[in-house]
Amino acid sequence: MTAKIIGVDLGGTRIRAACLDHDLNILKRQETLTRADDGGPNAVIGRMIELIRSIWPDEPIEGIGVSAPGPLDPNGGLVLAPPNLPGWKNVPLAAHLKNVFKVPVYIGKDTNVAVLAETARGAAKNCRNVVYITLSTGIGAGVLVDGRLATEVGSMWMLIDGQAMRFESAAAGPALEEQARKLLAQGTPSLMVGMVENDLKQVSTKTLGEAAKQGDKLALEIAQRAGYVIGLGLTTVLHLFNPEILVIGGGVSNMGDPLFTPIRKTIQDHVIYDGYINTLRIEPAALGEDVSVIGGAALVRTRGGLVTLRE
Repeated sequence: MTAKIIGVDLGGTRIRAACLDHDLNILKRQETLTRADDGGPNAVIGRMIELIRSIWPDEPIEGIGVSAPGPLDPNGGLVLAPPNLPGWKNVPLAAHLKNVFKVPVYIGKDTNVAVLAETARGAAKNCRNVVYITLSTGIGAGVLVDGRLATEVGSMWMLIDGQAMRFESAAAGPALEEQARKLLAQGTPSLMVGMVENDLKQVSTKTLGEAAKQGDKLALEIAQRAGYVIGLGLTTVLHLFNPEILVIGGGVSNMGDPLFTPIRKTIQDHVIYDGYINTLRIEPAALGEDVSVIGGAALVRTRGGLVTLRE
């Protein structure tokens, strides 16, 4: 009888849990609302435990892997102080789960877990040197070097057009939405006004992406600027790690070509040596909402990222 693996995604909005086989195929999957403001960490962990029980198989379990927002102490199994989980400070999540389920438990930062998932089952399958960047409410990256989980890229300061700014303040989802709302409120014409029926509070990165794909001038300008900023940041990451593939995920990445085209051009224009990009692949993430539960299971397979998926 082959042991199964439990992958869990602890998010600010939802908790997802799945039972996977040794090849990281999802066999059963459930989710529930996190309700982080309802009862604090203990209540959220209780909901997580019940969710895991709902997909627990009859077969033996190799371990539980949890994708969680940072900052984390993965060695100690602690969730330190994530901004989207109010009240969480030095929470021993791994110990709680291990006490209940009596199996090994691994905790990983969401971007690090995602790079494992995309390498195991997604856009970077069979690659050994990978950078996965998520463009969402924030911006962060996980890095795989020679098949092993190496490090993460957190908040970066950048000097753009003479102005020092954080990566997120220029190109994360909330920043792009705020840019759009401000210009729309000033009367800049755009298809987005009709898309949200004049309620500018409803403008989202999805709205931006849909408008840009329809050729909307304002949406394209915002996407072009974001792609330029993201491309500069990724050029720095390329110079640091020289990966064979860059995988770009997160909600903002769903804007598609209007974002990816300027990203690719900016990297090409600013890389210091063509050798960094001659064989480089830049791909959208492939696993969608399942990336974190698959990554959680990959965390178990790799003993917390200490060994390669092949090992």
